[in-house]
Amino acid sequence: MNLSTIIGLVGCFGMVLMGIFTGGNSILTFVDIPSVLIVVLGSYFALFTFGSLSDALGIFGTIGLTFKTPSLNEKGIITKLMSMSEKARREGLLALEDEIQDLDDEFMQKGLRLVVDGTDAEVVRALMETELSQTQERHASKISAVNMWGTLAPGLGMLGTVIGLIGMLKNLEDKSSLGPNMAVALITTLYGSMMANLLMIPWSGKLKSNDAAEAKVKEMEIEGVLSIQSGDNPRILAMKLLSYLTPGERKVVEAEVLKD
Repeated sequence: MNLSTIIGLVGCFGMVLMGIFTGGNSILTFVDIPSVLIVVLGSYFALFTFGSLSDALGIFGTIGLTFKTPSLNEKGIITKLMSMSEKARREGLLALEDEIQDLDDEFMQKGLRLVVDGTDAEVVRALMETELSQTQERHASKISAVNMWGTLAPGLGMLGTVIGLIGMLKNLEDKSSLGPNMAVALITTLYGSMMANLLMIPWSGKLKSNDAAEAKVKEMEIEGVLSIQSGDNPRILAMKLLSYLTPGERKVVEAEVLKD
């Protein structure tokens, strides 16, 4: 569970609720079913016209990723690459065949298999970078759908405001309809703003951050695989890989992988 996402949601909605209650209002005052239909469902179905069917249907799974902490395991990757580098220098690249079979990381596994098969270094780099770029394109498509939902929600909120105002102005003689129509007019704008600024835009930002972190790890793996192929000293390899980490992360990992 990603604690920062939970803290953000609880904090944002907590402040909104506090503002409502300290203003002497009831939460029921801000509940309006027509507004929910217009803003939430209306903007969701608008996504179907924006992108692919799979992205629109899968958007809830994409949003669910913001509640999970990515398991990047930089330390484990560096340690594994150093171990394989040492073995390759002692016994040759073919000695890595058995270890490759046991790898859980499919991206690293594919790269090392190319190396063991004697593929040219430039070809290995090109193939791995192509796979990385294609992965990022798929991620970008899904992130774009979340971001677009955040863009559409305020627009549907304004649409609901117009609907409410039209209904109110056409029935000025019916005083009983003024309240409901005014509620739709104002609450739809509130819902649209909350969806965009408290949910969709922050979520899309977190997904972009997670994608960048995953890409950085894969770039590190590409460097590691090519260093093993070129026969670099394991300590030189470690220094190359550690350069991909932040100074704080580097100190922690460096203390473990370069003990001696």
